[in-house]
Amino acid sequence: MKKHIEWAGIALATVAMLALQACGTSTVSKDISQEGVAKEVVFPDIKDNAWLAEGTFPNLDNLRNIAPGVTKDQLYDLIGRPHFREGMAGVREWDYIFHFRTPTGIKTCQYKAIFDKDLRAQTFHWLPEGCGDVLAAPAPAPLVVERVTEKPPVPVRRFELSADALFAFDRSGTDDLLPKGRKELDALVAALRDAKDVGVLEITGHTDRLGGEAYNQRLSLARAATVRRYLTDGGVRAQRIDVNGRGETQPKVQCDDNTHREALIACLAPNRRVEISVQASK
Repeated sequence: MKKHIEWAGIALATVAMLALQACGTSTVSKDISQEGVAKEVVFPDIKDNAWLAEGTFPNLDNLRNIAPGVTKDQLYDLIGRPHFREGMAGVREWDYIFHFRTPTGIKTCQYKAIFDKDLRAQTFHWLPEGCGDVLAAPAPAPLVVERVTEKPPVPVRRFELSADALFAFDRSGTDDLLPKGRKELDALVAALRDAKDVGVLEITGHTDRLGGEAYNQRLSLARAATVRRYLTDGGVRAQRIDVNGRGETQPKVQCDDNTHREALIACLAPNRRVEISVQASK
């Protein structure tokens, strides 16, 4: 009888482990790159696919601690296991159903984390899109003081790298980095790795206006994610690293559309760039 109970316990543990592995989505979004960027983000249907359709009320401070590069174990520790079961192995997406209390009532949102080839979460998405506003830190209560001494601003260093020098045309992966681009990144790695005061590192990708708006947004984000990976692999450590893609929305120059295409591409070159802002630790 004792032996039977032991085997039953092992069987239940195995079922529980498989159930946990099954949580998450592996093939809902379209064409997930090695850098963890989806060509098309798709959210699963709650009614048909969620094992925890009632969702949860997440801890907002834990959500704010999620950033590119977190592992599955770290994500599990912060917000729990995903609420959908659509994969068994090599899962590249985790989906959640979250509820938030607002002055007008409870707001329900879907939250998605997409992982890179090393199963580190790199990009995060909300449905509806405005749900991410809940992560904005609440405004601090006003302080009544007789005298306020202004603190000196935190030093910020800015670097700008030409996307044309960094990547092969229309490409964004680590294998697409050009020799000149690797040389520039190696110099940046050396400068930042030796720095003792790197606080917040913000990497922002930009494209020109050629091509579709959605495509340019994905390309700029993928390039920024590749630069982040190159820096961290080189030993750069920061208190926080933020990755952003601005697509074609922040051009530095404007060019005449009537220009020959090759000349137009050359004219728009300053818009294709990756900007890196390094804020010193306080």
